[in-house]
Amino acid sequence: MACQSVSIINMDEQALLGLNPNADACYRQKAMVYFEQLKESQDAWEVCAEALAKGIYSDDHVKFFCFQVLEHQIKYRHGGLSPAQQQLIRETLMKWLQGQLMNSQPEKPFIRNKAAQVFALTFVMEYLTHWPKFFHDLLSLVGLNPHGVDVYLRTLMAIDAEVVDRDILHSPEEVRRNTLIKDGMREQVIPSLVESWYQILGAYQQSHPEITCQCLEVVGAYVSWIDLNLIANDRFVNLLLSQMSVEDLREEACDCLFEIVCKGMAPTDKTKLVESLCQVLQSAGFFNVDQEEDVDFLAKFSRLVNGMGQSLVLSWTKLAKGGAVKEAAEALRALETKVPLLLQLLVHDDDDISANIVGFCYDYLNVLKQVRYTLLVGNMDIMLAVMKKLTYDEEYNFDNEGEDEAMFVEYRKQLKMLLDRLAQVSPDLLLEAVGRVFNNTIQRWQTASFMEVEVAIRLLYMLGEALPASHGAHFSGDTAKTSALQDMMRTLVSSGLSGYQHTSVSLEFFETVVRYDKFFLVEPQHIPIVLMSFLDHRGLRHSSPKVRSRVAYLFSRFVKTLHKHMNSFIEDILSRIQDLLELAPPENGFPALLTSDDQLFIFETAGVLIVHGESPAERKQALMRSLLTPLTDAFRLLLAKLASEREEERQAALADCLSHAVGFASRTSKAFSNKQTVKQCGCTEVYRDCLQTFLPALSCPVQRGSLRSAVRSFLHRMIICLEEEVLPFVPAASEHMLKDCEARDLQEFIPLISQITAKFKVTRDLQITAKFKDQVSPFLQQVFMPLVLAIFEVLCRPAEDNDQAAALEKQMLRRSYFTFIQTITSSGMNEVLANQGVENVERVLFTIIQGAVDFPDPIAQKTCFIILSKLVELWGGKDGMAGFPDFIYKHIVPACFLAPLKPSFDLTDAQTVLVSTCGTRCIRHGPEFIQYLQQEYLPSLQVSPEITQEVCQVLQQPDAKVLKNYMKAFFQRAKL
Repeated sequence: MACQSVSIINMDEQALLGLNPNADACYRQKAMVYFEQLKESQDAWEVCAEALAKGIYSDDHVKFFCFQVLEHQIKYRHGGLSPAQQQLIRETLMKWLQGQLMNSQPEKPFIRNKAAQVFALTFVMEYLTHWPKFFHDLLSLVGLNPHGVDVYLRTLMAIDAEVVDRDILHSPEEVRRNTLIKDGMREQVIPSLVESWYQILGAYQQSHPEITCQCLEVVGAYVSWIDLNLIANDRFVNLLLSQMSVEDLREEACDCLFEIVCKGMAPTDKTKLVESLCQVLQSAGFFNVDQEEDVDFLAKFSRLVNGMGQSLVLSWTKLAKGGAVKEAAEALRALETKVPLLLQLLVHDDDDISANIVGFCYDYLNVLKQVRYTLLVGNMDIMLAVMKKLTYDEEYNFDNEGEDEAMFVEYRKQLKMLLDRLAQVSPDLLLEAVGRVFNNTIQRWQTASFMEVEVAIRLLYMLGEALPASHGAHFSGDTAKTSALQDMMRTLVSSGLSGYQHTSVSLEFFETVVRYDKFFLVEPQHIPIVLMSFLDHRGLRHSSPKVRSRVAYLFSRFVKTLHKHMNSFIEDILSRIQDLLELAPPENGFPALLTSDDQLFIFETAGVLIVHGESPAERKQALMRSLLTPLTDAFRLLLAKLASEREEERQAALADCLSHAVGFASRTSKAFSNKQTVKQCGCTEVYRDCLQTFLPALSCPVQRGSLRSAVRSFLHRMIICLEEEVLPFVPAASEHMLKDCEARDLQEFIPLISQITAKFKVTRDLQITAKFKDQVSPFLQQVFMPLVLAIFEVLCRPAEDNDQAAALEKQMLRRSYFTFIQTITSSGMNEVLANQGVENVERVLFTIIQGAVDFPDPIAQKTCFIILSKLVELWGGKDGMAGFPDFIYKHIVPACFLAPLKPSFDLTDAQTVLVSTCGTRCIRHGPEFIQYLQQEYLPSLQVSPEITQEVCQVLQQPDAKVLKNYMKAFFQRAKL
């Protein structure tokens, strides 16, 4: 045999010492090197096989190591092993297994699991060829020896993972192989395997429950693809049902029965199977859920009932669609008889048990919706169960929400799905039930527990989605619905409930008020009392930061919806929130009531109140100035401190504070609209002052990244709000932002210039306001080359070959650059490029040619060809730029042919085909181009006269689709 040429003394004992997790690093390194040597050697691994077969080593880590070496050989080098070496592996495994039968103690679980993996891999490689009697040999050897049976069952689970498990991705070849293996097993060995499982389940039920549980897991795994009749028969099912009464086995027995129930089969047969199981389970007392104390078992049982219920729903669906009226009615009756058990499990105190039955409940409600009749008692019971289970437990930790709290939040989402489905089945009944619970609870809210109060408000909140209305119009249309919702909202806001001292109730109150904010359009008399709850200790000044933060956002939404009804409260509100609008200085050691993110909503709210109020423009200007002046004053002081600060951590804190000031000012501008512009509100000068205050931050030598980002965002807003008033500020800002910049800085700066270009571009009828044209075009001409040169400088910086992040940044910057040029050319401002001087224009044009041809980036290529196409249209005629027709001949035409011929150019990709189409448009510019192609360019590419004539004819015909298809075929032929 091959192993006889290798002596066991060849094992590197020192290297083996490194297998111990507590070994020194040098020994561990030596062990890794030794492992690699054994893996890659043609026959050195045989020493590991010999060690396993003879049981030479007692150290568990060495045994595991030997199995790893064998695993590598089988998994990656099996095809290269000689027949003798393959036989050696089979013999090694069987000798090792034989040794297990004689040991008084089994191996450690991690070794048995690794052995099972090696057995399974060998099976997968050899069952169809060299080892068709794999299972016969295993079963003959292990018999009913518990150590052997344990390895046998672990091997079956490992085979399931290799061959059946759908969660593991397999190649098409592996899928074909696995199908052949399963077919072979079904024909040859599955009946004997099933018989072995039956014997094991019976033999070890009392003496080795852990082996019985393993066997039940195997049955559950294999039942999905074997003949169900081998399992779903009286003998086997009775055995499984008997194990439902054994404490150590019943959870696994439940799981096994679940897999059997979920096995695909004919709907009539499935109904009979489920009904027979239910009868036995019910007669054995398993339906008496309230008498069972083991919640872990009940969670499994609930999952089983869920599987049975969903199976019955599926059977009914198939039978009803197939027109089997009698059988469908039987399936429906079977479903209805399970509703009492469903309800018992749904209302159980343990949420895991309840959650496991939600799927069946949801599907059952869907059936009720389809059959168009309502079991009032069943529906009402499900509604009450859902309402009960939505209630928080007393143990819920609102201050430090952990895993249990997260699971309850997810569970609540499942219950919401049931509530939504109930609304579709019985909307009136749901509205009535929620109204009854809500009114009963709110009447006694002062003595009720927070759980009761919270869930009562929560149910009202959930009705908003369960009974949807277009654009939140819950208070118009259906009189019964609107009346009920209006009554509940009136009760909510007038009950004094907003003062309930629990965060969950406070949050639910404000969430519900804002969900139904259109109620206040119908009954605006309630606005003052709700406004006060937002502004005082119940809302923005609540003791809980979580409540304050959420209320800041909700208050913003509330004001946006109802600003027309708040004119008489505007200055009072601004006065009450004044301290919340203060910029928190970094040296202040006291925590602010609101975070900077929360303050953004408060500034936006203040902006909305000022802009949408009915005050004259002069008053709006005064209010806006009083809102923003504290920010600009603080900004100047902090910027001066930052310039002199030397400590980096302190610099960062100051820069954050400065960025917040800019962000707050920017956020107020969101209040303006086309109907209420900055100019109409008299606020132009206020924001110009802000710009003059913020722009010096761009020249600050420290913390440039955050400051530039903040000011750049403000400029974006001002381009929208101030329009042409912003233009005088941009050149100086651009100069500062282009100094010492990185790729990301440029990438973020380019959209600012593109925004200006697009904002004032030529309209479709080529009319443009002369003032805008006069202001924008000179500005763009001034900033164009500094920006382009800054981009070129960054793109030319050397980078490491394997620095993928830098390469990606450059690619994105290149795209942004081409997009910027495209914006210029498509905005009617081609003079911006034309007036840059001949050398600069040529340099830019060559980068566009390079982008079209040399860079394997379809997005950039498409942009470049769009630019070229536009430039040919603008400058290709007699009145175009001097020398440009020559550029078309020498560079654009070749680009249109060379780009699609590049190996990286994918002609089958829709985007790159579009690139080709853009390119062909460039060369369809009159007879002189066709003549040039026919007489000079195509002959220079060694294109035959016949093909040249053909290309020129196609280029002159008007059908774009024919042109695209022909050019695609032309380039495909040229690439061959």
